[in-house]
Amino acid sequence: MRHSLAVLLVLLLAQVVVSPETFAQRTDSTDAALPTLGQQEEVRGVSLEQNYPNPFRTETRIPFVLGADLFEDGRSVVVSVRVYNIIGQHIASPVVVDNVFAAGQPAEGISYDLPGRFEVLWDGRDNGGDMVASGLYFCRITANGAQDIIKMLVRR
Repeated sequence: MRHSLAVLLVLLLAQVVVSPETFAQRTDSTDAALPTLGQQEEVRGVSLEQNYPNPFRTETRIPFVLGADLFEDGRSVVVSVRVYNIIGQHIASPVVVDNVFAAGQPAEGISYDLPGRFEVLWDGRDNGGDMVASGLYFCRITANGAQDIIKMLVRR
């Protein structure tokens, strides 16, 4: 019971301490400011949908949508999906599940030729192969300069 209360307290503090704006300042992006979580405006070009299940124990699927406007110039769109901890460190790259040419590869610099809805899978492990601790994590997608971010919750 004490462990559950401690985890809950940490998660509540993380919600208060780490705003999406703070997270954006802590990550390695040199792009423009990230969109605010919960923002109702349409994200131009790319949109992360909420991962499912959330919270999760072992793995989660992270759907995203690539808008037609990203393909207006007739070229492929290069997509990267990364997972960050609450202090903004890149800890994992989910794997591609529905791109025939990149299935099973980390979602870093993957080319897409058509707009639509796609998914990546995160197995709850960090780049070193270790299971991450319970807590709050951020997922960020970038696609040809457009980006979006969501919160994800791991519960062990």
